[in-house]
Amino acid sequence: MNLEGKTALVTGSTSGIGLGLAESLARAGAQVLLNGFGDVATARSRVAAQGKQPGYHPADMSDVAQIEAMMAWAAREYGGVDILVNNAGIQHQAPVEHFPVEKWDAILAINLSAAFHTTRLALPEMRSRNWGRVINIASVHGLVGSREKSAYVAAKHGLLGLTKVTALETAQTGITCNALCPGWVLTPLVQQQIDKRIAEGATPRQARDALLAEKHPSGEFVTPEQLGELALFLCSDAAIQVRGAAWNMDGGWVAQ
Repeated sequence: MNLEGKTALVTGSTSGIGLGLAESLARAGAQVLLNGFGDVATARSRVAAQGKQPGYHPADMSDVAQIEAMMAWAAREYGGVDILVNNAGIQHQAPVEHFPVEKWDAILAINLSAAFHTTRLALPEMRSRNWGRVINIASVHGLVGSREKSAYVAAKHGLLGLTKVTALETAQTGITCNALCPGWVLTPLVQQQIDKRIAEGATPRQARDALLAEKHPSGEFVTPEQLGELALFLCSDAAIQVRGAAWNMDGGWVAQ
């Protein structure tokens, strides 16, 4: 896979899945643009080790004005975005009747609305070049539900809807839009769920194994590197007719 000459913006890419995707894209030759609130210096160093020195923009993905500023910066400094990876996301767990309204609003803003805003702003430049890739990082929770995750599940289901509509509207162009639906990846969000089990008395190994046993028949986590390779395939010419797909990589979760 050769992405020389392409610019890839990955939101929420200073840690976890986003950073793994950024490293994969950089290794394939893309100019990567990072975004997020994690350890920026470490993220930049890791991506630079795979290819070019990455750019970075600190936009808060819950703020439309900051998203617009980031996309304008990408156009001004890098000639626009060829590959858009909408990865930024947050999580909160609570029953519907006790779910904090401010958490609902924040999750919908960052996990769903942000992808709409980056996509609407990236598409005109992609259309002008007749080439582009929009890859939305949804979740297996875009395909199935789980208790106490109403906002996250709603946002990820919505992200799949946005993926399908974008794919249909670009179906006769060189632009594709697809979604990746990972199961458990050992990110800070998932580590919080392991830590909760540890706080309830489980050992770290018991907590890990119990979490996987509930959902992953494989008994293994999905890795950011595996997701990165799938993203590279979606960027390739071989995937030009993969349009509007919700591609689950989930250790067998939804096969059950």
